[in-house]
Amino acid sequence: MRPVILDVIGYELNAQEKEVLAHPLVAGVILFTRNFYNIVQLKELVAQIRLYAQKDIVIAVDHEGGRVQRFRDDFTILPAAGDLLLHSSLEEAKILAYASAWIMASELIACDIDFSFAPVVDINGISDVIGTRAFAQTPEHVTALTTAYIKGMQAMGMVSTGKHFPGHGNVKADSHVALPVDSRSLVDIMATDIAPFKSLIDKDLLTAVMPSHVVYEQCDEQPAGFSAYWLQKVLRQQLGFSGVIISDDLSMHGASFVGNHVTRARSALDAGCDLILACNDSDAAISILDALIIPKIQNDDAIIKMRHQGNKCSMPLNKNPIWIENHQKLMHFADRI
Repeated sequence: MRPVILDVIGYELNAQEKEVLAHPLVAGVILFTRNFYNIVQLKELVAQIRLYAQKDIVIAVDHEGGRVQRFRDDFTILPAAGDLLLHSSLEEAKILAYASAWIMASELIACDIDFSFAPVVDINGISDVIGTRAFAQTPEHVTALTTAYIKGMQAMGMVSTGKHFPGHGNVKADSHVALPVDSRSLVDIMATDIAPFKSLIDKDLLTAVMPSHVVYEQCDEQPAGFSAYWLQKVLRQQLGFSGVIISDDLSMHGASFVGNHVTRARSALDAGCDLILACNDSDAAISILDALIIPKIQNDDAIIKMRHQGNKCSMPLNKNPIWIENHQKLMHFADRI
């Protein structure tokens, strides 16, 4: 298994990054705003990443819309998920969710980027870091809108990643800078936060799941992304999820309580993650690659499942009637709010 998804520093690869990408444990790259100047540069960077990796890898980005959209110039500005239902009926919000996902997927795949870490399946509860990144405040509405969103992604050949299992929306602290602790019972969590995940899994709509860096103290003492209880007992066994489990960024503060970066990586993999994100600290990423054991037999199933199936060589998007139709829907919505 090749488990490590790492990042790169700038608009083009440096000498160290070219060497690191060829490491046998590298599964992919996550891109950030710092990697984007314009579409021509982005396509060249993606091509260079694939060239120097010397193997099949995945290239991903957080491109949800709203405040979490890494590429903006020359891309459609996507609405925040939580704004859709706030300013529309449920039926119209579902149409807009589909359109937003279709546009997002088509524009990323045109740059040969495999997937966005989306959709957010969290409930919009008390979390400031989630907020309008979530589609709604009720499990029923979250389920309806994430279903429509995923179908939009699938229509363009992009896979889905539901985050942040079992739910980050009903805990206040931000796991980027703290270790959030959720004190609710399993019964409460199952009835609210997990309900949309369960529905999407039952309908076979989630290709991957990203667990949170949150401790649910009545259930397990480990953050969910490092917890065999959550990943194996609940997600795999009780919910029957058979897809890919991808850790959230191991450099986040919510992961620091597990230990150093190598300990975090090993703990996440032991708990049940198939792929791990090691971002924003190149020395830490290299330490993880140096410490993990390279398997004699490479199992690339997780990587293959996450590759896009779209046609990046199709007609220019602004000539595509479906792109035009969906783009107009989003522009009309943006003019309204």
